[in-house]
Amino acid sequence: MVSDEARTANREYVEEMCKQCNRWGRWGFDDELGALNFIDGQAIMGALQSVKTGEVVSCALPYGTDGPQNGSFGRANPIHTMLQDGGDIALGAQDNLNVLRYTDDALWMPLQAGTQWDALSHIFHNGKMWNGHGLEYVTSRGATKNSIEACRNQVVGRGILLDIPRFRGVPWLEPGMAIDGNELAACTDSVGLEPRRGDIVLVRTGQMRQVRSNRTWGDYAGGPAPGLGIAAASWVCDNEIAAIATDTWGMEVLPNETPDVFQPVHLILLVNAGLMVGEIYDLEALAEACATDGRYDFLFVGAPLPIVGAVGSPLNPLAIR
Repeated sequence: MVSDEARTANREYVEEMCKQCNRWGRWGFDDELGALNFIDGQAIMGALQSVKTGEVVSCALPYGTDGPQNGSFGRANPIHTMLQDGGDIALGAQDNLNVLRYTDDALWMPLQAGTQWDALSHIFHNGKMWNGHGLEYVTSRGATKNSIEACRNQVVGRGILLDIPRFRGVPWLEPGMAIDGNELAACTDSVGLEPRRGDIVLVRTGQMRQVRSNRTWGDYAGGPAPGLGIAAASWVCDNEIAAIATDTWGMEVLPNETPDVFQPVHLILLVNAGLMVGEIYDLEALAEACATDGRYDFLFVGAPLPIVGAVGSPLNPLAIR
């Protein structure tokens, strides 16, 4: 579903949307939380009412060498290595220790390799990131403004799943299919929900199901994909959504609706409206659970790792139903 505006979208239209959704200074110019400020104590207490059975569903893709990355944008799949293993123990490498023996391991990975949050320092628009901070605040040593660790206490609240393929009656959305605000609203209404200030919205496109059906990641990482179109941004901002995540590599529809602007929805939502963006979420188990009992809201816990200076973070997002 593509709006008339999106069909004629260009840089001028994107710049206008950025202005309409801009919240710089709303919580002060030192703020590093952005839309996560919408999650207050009342929102969290309200989220607890969504827990009915105590069922916990992970929305993380396992971190391993068989992940979706193909080297584009300099990203590789996680590499897990052992520092001490059973062989070390058997060969006597730890015989200096009394009785106890141990194993140890390490992980190397780009922080955006798997299920992850984009921090508010991840994307720049006209030389500025969230709240108007310039390029000088992200150097080779990391981000000194809008780093991911600023959000370590904040990403918990009511989550809602918008299962767009189920709403459309298809197994998955085909690459290049855009989702607009009218469809987000209709999907929310179809499962008896109203968006609340501070909600964390998970949008399922079914692309994870598609690649599994094809038994190959193909060009999942950076290739054509379904996702949010520019016309979805107003719904997200008008409803004061705190964060948004999808089951795709880049959250928004690819190819983009704007040939002269790459990833325009990131510019509107992340840089100007201050929303953390989640990508590569595995929403298949959650979609099945929600469809089984018809409940599409839950307590969502999605705290990032508090990595100092990081512009993104892996996580194991949990939906508690």
